[in-house]
Amino acid sequence: MSAAPAPHTSSQPPDPADLLAAGDNTPVFALKELVARLNREQYKVQDLLSSLGFALRSFKNLNQFLELIPLIATRVADADGGALVLFRPNGQVRLEQLHCQELGDHRCQVRPIRRALELATRKVTGVLTANATKDHKVEFDPGAIALLDQTVADSLGAGVRVFGASILVNEVERGRLYAFCCAPDFAWTSKRQKLVRLVADQTAVAIDNADLTVELRKKERLDRELEIGAEIQLRLLPRQYPKIQGVDLAARCETADRVGGDYYDFIPVCRNGSPSLSRNAQTKLGGTETTPWSIAIGDVMGKGVPAGLIMTMTRGMLRAEVLNGHSPARILHHLNRVMYADLENSHRFVTLFYSEYDPKTRILSYSNAAHNPPLLWQSRSDQIVALDTEGMLIGLDANSEFNDAQIQLYPGDTIMFFTDGFTDAADPRGQRFEEDRLRDGFYWACHNYDNAQGILNHLFDRVQEFIGSENRNSDDMTGIVLRITQEPQLPDLPRSTAMQLA
Repeated sequence: MSAAPAPHTSSQPPDPADLLAAGDNTPVFALKELVARLNREQYKVQDLLSSLGFALRSFKNLNQFLELIPLIATRVADADGGALVLFRPNGQVRLEQLHCQELGDHRCQVRPIRRALELATRKVTGVLTANATKDHKVEFDPGAIALLDQTVADSLGAGVRVFGASILVNEVERGRLYAFCCAPDFAWTSKRQKLVRLVADQTAVAIDNADLTVELRKKERLDRELEIGAEIQLRLLPRQYPKIQGVDLAARCETADRVGGDYYDFIPVCRNGSPSLSRNAQTKLGGTETTPWSIAIGDVMGKGVPAGLIMTMTRGMLRAEVLNGHSPARILHHLNRVMYADLENSHRFVTLFYSEYDPKTRILSYSNAAHNPPLLWQSRSDQIVALDTEGMLIGLDANSEFNDAQIQLYPGDTIMFFTDGFTDAADPRGQRFEEDRLRDGFYWACHNYDNAQGILNHLFDRVQEFIGSENRNSDDMTGIVLRITQEPQLPDLPRSTAMQLA
């Protein structure tokens, strides 16, 4: 907005004709005075903008920087005052900072100007409709901005020449910078408008920097929370493999994010109220376990923190169910009933394969809740079969039923438990690894490695080679390899020890 085309005498350089009228012998003096005045004006503007740039680099507090804005706008435009109006996230239009020069009767007075601007912002706040952007910033349409400018001009009065510049942050107007003058001969020239816009642009940079600082702190806090969550989740996974007689075990979990939804566990099984062997008894048996152990692997639909929380809940509830001594199918049935309400509310489901291995009989009992069926390489027939039973996802139907199955294992037999991170891994062209490649890799590893860890590492390496050495799998990937070894002969125990174990 602009008014009064006449120039403001205090800000314009003197006319050489006026200086020459004082005498015919002063043309050189007049020109020197004109050049000196122009240089002083130029240096003043440069110094003010340089000071503003220094403040932008140095001030850590946004409010301290904003206090300078009306003052700088006033000085660079040689106006009587300046006002900074910002748009708040709640849609409120607020007078943030005000500066007025009180240098004479024709100059603007602080209190009337402040009252007029506060009244204008209150009026506009009540009638404007603000749209919230995705980052919760307030955005007004151009018509609303024109209404604000007109309301400010009307509130200041017809005798005040006012100009408003936009404060744009990421193409969203976050406020207005006003500069005004009460002198009747003041005009808003293009140069003055350009200088005020330059100050407004510096203000936008400061506001954007402050927003980025806030977002950075939020991200740092979130990163720290994710680190804590990942550490807790890592501690919940088995730290070491159980020593099961005649079994070689290996397990590995790689999450796509810092917190994942894959789960695996080894849980000692109690039957008919009989506790597992004490640590002292295990030591006397040469560090082996002769009691049954459960081997569970699961996958929560989704990734990240929500999946990690459900995984933690699944782990606790499954361990509690195992203590009841039921069959694998009955354990999954109870787990589904207990978790159904929580999973339904979270709109997520869990796939879970639960099995129990008895080292005395080398029988694996299992039940499947729609998880990827483990692959069993049978050394006697040199065939790979899938271990599967009918069963729905955990959390899909509260009344789901699950089935039990058993299989006799022999020395050399090897089982690969895995999550869909293996089969769903994609190469740069979008092709998936699929179960056929996993079967081929598993078959080759069973013939070329004599330990579970070697087989497991080979399969992880095959997937990484498939997706690319520089790429990362987009899904969590977990695997367990169980290989039946030649069952060692138990040492002869003293009679006292045998009675203690009994």
